Amino acid sequence: QVLPVESGGGLVQPGGSLRLSCIFSSSLFRTNAMGWFRQSPEKQREWVAQITPGGFSNIRDSVEGRFTISRDNAKKTVVLEMTNLKPEDTGVYYCNIPPSSWPPGYSTWGKGTQVTVSP
Repeated sequence: QVLPVESGGGLVQPGGSLRLSCIFSSSLFRTNAMGWFRQSPEKQREWVAQITPGGFSNIRDSVEGRFTISRDNAKKTVVLEMTNLKPEDTGVYYCNIPPSSWPPGYSTWGKGTQVTVSP
């Protein structure tokens, strides 16, 4: 099964910025919304943002105004631009089709990319 491949994470100081990218070379990309999710040791995986194939996006309230999601359907990529990062944004970030929309037989996550926000 083709896995999403995330990249762009790293260590950044509070107030800094990062640009996460995801390549999902699956035929599912074209017809499905794509989302970014994150997980920290203290929390379950949580939804951050998602974008439909037509470009309509939704952003989690706690990151509204700081994070922006975009996608390139031709390149099968999804980007999460993160600015004014806070320590509570720390976690492993994953991109994927939102689980509520998973087709039968699909149940996979990529390795994610680590984001650490610390002085």
